[in-house]
Amino acid sequence: MERNFVPYPFEPTRHAAQLPPLHDGVEPQRHRVVVVGGGPVGLCAALGLATQGVPVVLLEADDSVCAGSRAICISRRSLQIVERFGALDGFMKIGLPWTGGRSFYRDQQVLQFNMPQDENQKLPPMVNLAQYHIEQILLDRARELSGLIDIRWQTRVSGIETSDDGARLSVTTPAGDYALETDWLVAADGGRSLIRESLGLALHGTSYEGRYVIVDILLETDRKTERLAYFDPPCNPGSTVLVHKQPDNVWRIDYQLRDGEDPADAIKPENVMPRVESLLEMMGERGAWAPIWITIYKANALTLDRYRHGRVLFAGDAAHLLPIFGVRGANSGIDDADNLAWKLALVVKGLAGDALLDSYSDERVAAAHENLSHGSKSTEFMAPPSFAFDLMRSAVLGLAARHPALQSLINPRQTTAISYDSSPLNAAAAASAAFASGPAPGAVFLESPLTLLADGASRAGYLSDLAGPGFAALYFSDSGEVPATLREVEQVLHTRGIPFVLRVLARTAATPGSGVDGHDHTGRLFPMYGAAPGSLYLLRPDGHVLARWLACDPQEVEPAITAALGLPSTPGQEMPQ
Repeated sequence: MERNFVPYPFEPTRHAAQLPPLHDGVEPQRHRVVVVGGGPVGLCAALGLATQGVPVVLLEADDSVCAGSRAICISRRSLQIVERFGALDGFMKIGLPWTGGRSFYRDQQVLQFNMPQDENQKLPPMVNLAQYHIEQILLDRARELSGLIDIRWQTRVSGIETSDDGARLSVTTPAGDYALETDWLVAADGGRSLIRESLGLALHGTSYEGRYVIVDILLETDRKTERLAYFDPPCNPGSTVLVHKQPDNVWRIDYQLRDGEDPADAIKPENVMPRVESLLEMMGERGAWAPIWITIYKANALTLDRYRHGRVLFAGDAAHLLPIFGVRGANSGIDDADNLAWKLALVVKGLAGDALLDSYSDERVAAAHENLSHGSKSTEFMAPPSFAFDLMRSAVLGLAARHPALQSLINPRQTTAISYDSSPLNAAAAASAAFASGPAPGAVFLESPLTLLADGASRAGYLSDLAGPGFAALYFSDSGEVPATLREVEQVLHTRGIPFVLRVLARTAATPGSGVDGHDHTGRLFPMYGAAPGSLYLLRPDGHVLARWLACDPQEVEPAITAALGLPSTPGQEMPQ
């Protein structure tokens, strides 16, 4: 149930359906990968594959990017991912960064929180950006890779047949219907996934009874960007209200329906407008405003048991439905796409066994359960499911202002990067145990400022600037010296076609052309990683740590990568001594 009023300050381009060459209603060209769903998750999956050099066909049922704000908060982790896909600039140009927020109980502030942010960070912890902007920015980047990404608009999947070597899709378009075949299918077709339904798969977990009305309005104000939460506010007694500022003077307001309210009546303008007016008056916002979009939302905490089903791989809302509280939905889906893309790309190119895709399911199902745990706790606090929960929440809110120790119970648990602590890919556990600090295998790399040296010049930058689309070895050196055998490992991996870069990080100043990629000019990088000269961190293409050695033996690097990829040792070749 959605209602539109004044138009958004954004007009999407409409795209017509076009038929590919057909033979008896079937596209004769078989595709390596087809992605179903052109939302943020599907677009990121396509971009991730294209970044790895794998061509993709993307099928989208609509004729443009979405309407309505939908997902609005993009985390630092998601920003790191889209940066690797070449789409960061648009997010930072349009998005509104924020670092924290405030919560109120009735007319009293009971919490002010800040997300992790320090001088080591390149990117803000969160930016607000409506989903239509998110999709448009990703779409613009996809067009730059049009030789690798074939986007087919108004193309709705109507049926699927799977086999051991792929899938056959029946699609419907205004220009005509046809069938196409693919070796691999990425199902990113949303919470009502036809692919999931067609395969007879079910989501498991909890569906909550509480419903929220979501309202987008136009309101010009200089109020700063932060997350605002109002519990039992004077403007809407017995309800919970969330408020987020977005670009273009758009404001997102979510408020909980009271028990017994009819959802169909709740989104009628005559019922929505007075509540919004009362909220704005309570906030001290007395400028002119206009409604843009109204819909209704019900919290779900659900997931598939597995995300890989033969040659079909599920991602985003097609794989799991997460509560909006903590902004985990789109961010988790973008993380799915990132994890899946590099693994599927290496499988498609014959550089990994397809068992690598089982690790996609293992890691992302575990991540979903972690997100579901946090999201469920937030949902139960935002919309208590029973009298006992409501009594507990009222007590916490009533005491929090005078007893700061209780404020942690109000904290919205914003999304953070997931660590794959139990991943089957994690390597060199014994060597990792020697570290006193730093990210362990499975964790995401830690950001740090660096002086970067390349192309005969030096410039200010960050560790993330040294990452590439493949594996990255971060070698910690005193002044830039590197074992010759480690350089030889780099050549062996390149010979095998495995994407890999060796990055040398020096503790002392270095000059361009010295073989050093980054100088730790702040003195913070080495302690942050618990590293000493001779230490090495091996990063996966998605920025998670694969292995680490306090005193690196170069002969251990290639086996750690090939074992993760399910490949044999270097055929007919000894590791360099």
